[in-house]
Amino acid sequence: MTIVVRDTRETQIRVEVVPGSGVSKIDTTIPFLDHMLVTLARYASFDLTLTARGDLRHHLIEDVAIALGAAIAALVPPRAARYGDRFIPMDDALVHVAIDLGGRPYYLGPLPSDLYDHWFRSFSDNALATVHVRVLRGRDRHHVVEAAFKALGASLRQALVADSATGVFSTKGAVGLEVK
Repeated sequence: MTIVVRDTRETQIRVEVVPGSGVSKIDTTIPFLDHMLVTLARYASFDLTLTARGDLRHHLIEDVAIALGAAIAALVPPRAARYGDRFIPMDDALVHVAIDLGGRPYYLGPLPSDLYDHWFRSFSDNALATVHVRVLRGRDRHHVVEAAFKALGASLRQALVADSATGVFSTKGAVGLEVK
C-alpha cells in the first residue's frame, strides 16, 4: 500500500493505492475527474482511495496528478516488467498509450483538453514515467480523454507486473534511485 498526502495553500490531496482489483472511492469535487480516476483504477487493477479539495479547478486537477503519480512511482516493484502499451477504442475515439516506468519522466501528447493534457504531463513527471499518448481518431473530447485514461490504466497494469523471469528490462541493470 502507498499513501501520499499533498497539502498546500491551494489544495489538500490524500491518495491511497493498493495493487488489487480496481475498486475505487474517489471524491475530488470534479465529477469528470472522479469518473476518469475510477476508470484509471479499474483498468490498472489497483484499488484507489482519493480525496481532494482545492481552490481552483486547475490546481486541483494538477495536484491530483502530482500525488497519484508519486504514489504510482512508489508502487513499482523491484523487478517490474517496466513497459506497457494499449490501444483503446471508444465510440469515435481511438487512443494509444505507451508507458515506461524506468524512472525517466517524459510526456508527449497532446490531448484535446488543456487541463487533462496537463494532468498527463504532471502524472508522468511525478510517476517518473515516460508516457506517450497518441490520439489516432476522435471528435468528442470526452471520448478521447476517457479512452486515454483507459489506455493509461491498461498500460500501467502491464508495466507494474513483477517479472521474475527477466527482472528489469534494461541494459543498465536494475533501475533504481534512492533519495536520502
